[in-house]
Amino acid sequence: MQLTHFFIVVLLLTSSFISHANESVERLFWDKVPLRITLPVGKERLVTFPAAVRLGIPGKLSAKLRSQSNQGTVYWLANEAFDTQRIEVREVNSQQIYLIDLKATKQAQSVSPIEVIVKQDSKAQKQDSKIARKNRKIGYAALTRFAAQQLYAPARLLKPLFGIHRVSVSRQTTTYLVKGEMIKATPLASWQSGSFYVTAIELVNASKQFIMLDPRKIRGEWRTATFQHSRLHPTGSEADSTTLYLISDRPFHEKMI
Repeated sequence: MQLTHFFIVVLLLTSSFISHANESVERLFWDKVPLRITLPVGKERLVTFPAAVRLGIPGKLSAKLRSQSNQGTVYWLANEAFDTQRIEVREVNSQQIYLIDLKATKQAQSVSPIEVIVKQDSKAQKQDSKIARKNRKIGYAALTRFAAQQLYAPARLLKPLFGIHRVSVSRQTTTYLVKGEMIKATPLASWQSGSFYVTAIELVNASKQFIMLDPRKIRGEWRTATFQHSRLHPTGSEADSTTLYLISDRPFHEKMI
């Protein structure tokens, strides 16, 4: 393991997690024209909005479409094909409304996550450019803190950080990540900022022993490694799990070799 700039931060936070494995992100720009989204039957697809949202699903779709919303990301799974239906999506803390023309077909193949971006006027774009220049270089600590907040902070306290966006990561569990210990490691979520990636990984003790977490035992090449807690209690206890945040210069699956 190579740590160019290593540090350990203990973050005392409430335990929960969100994640999803998928392909490259497809971006749709909202400019008051209904967005067309096609779902493949039997496969879940994610749509992420700029803020937390509520869904307006027609009653006749309830048996054909599973809809879940979590902190701005909508999870749609079509149980059967259906023709185009107009879906209304409203931001929880504003008057912003998005119109989605949603349909599902057996022929559709793409399950790439979708990111909805609001198309802004030139004045707003200039303001965003100023913010972008200000936040162009986001430090390791800020990137790690952002990931922890996205997983554990209450939704009302979450704030977007310009220059950071969610990327896909496989949720495959492995015991390979930590050398010499019986620890199950499952990626929860990953974000990108410029050329850096931060990935949150759930660590679960599979042994009956206390385990002191040592960054030197982590396999792979990482810029930083940050543990939420410094040790794991024996399996079966309330404290037998924690979260590890790894920052790298390539996606997580490329560094786990």
